[in-house]
Amino acid sequence: MRSALLALIVAMPSVAAAGSHYLDIHNTAPDRIVAIAVAAAGSGEFRDVALGGKPLLGGGDSTTIALQADGGCLRDLRLSFADGRVLEQKDFNVCRYRTYHTGRYWHAAETDPKLTAQR
Repeated sequence: MRSALLALIVAMPSVAAAGSHYLDIHNTAPDRIVAIAVAAAGSGEFRDVALGGKPLLGGGDSTTIALQADGGCLRDLRLSFADGRVLEQKDFNVCRYRTYHTGRYWHAAETDPKLTAQR
């Protein structure tokens, strides 16, 4: 009985991990995020993520999104801002990183080939 309970406890985290990854998005950019889309890395098949009917305000507003684990750890993220700017992050590892700070990545887009920032 004791070994069966131990086996169940050990197996529980792997079952929970198989369902979803959660990503906290912190909008540290000055403008509102009006849309977030996610795709399996390199697929180009972006799917919109619901923002609950309201934009994610700039200056520190945040939200948590759930991503199905069957898409793997590497994801491409696309964040659209109210002023028309788009920030695209390629190969973001949702297994390794639980938070995404838009301001940090927007500034890095000038030099990092995995990031693109467009108007």
